[in-house]
Amino acid sequence: MALAADTVSIAVMEAVDSGIIALVPGAMDAHLSDGLFWGALLGGFGVAFLVTTPLNKWMIGRGKGHAVVHGPH
Repeated sequence: MALAADTVSIAVMEAVDSGIIALVPGAMDAHLSDGLFWGALLGGFGVAFLVTTPLNKWMIGRGKGHAVVHGPH
């Protein structure tokens, strides 16, 4: 159950983050030393956080989230 809940959350986060990076002009060609790389990455993580937080809340409310599964431990 925890594996499935984490997989959904991580898959959505990665899809949103990768989509944001793909939409930022030049981000795909930026290097680790470029501010554009880090800005696009942080922006993508920020948007992904805003998308996955309600998703995780919804899963926990249905008793499916990883926090619910790990609660007794």
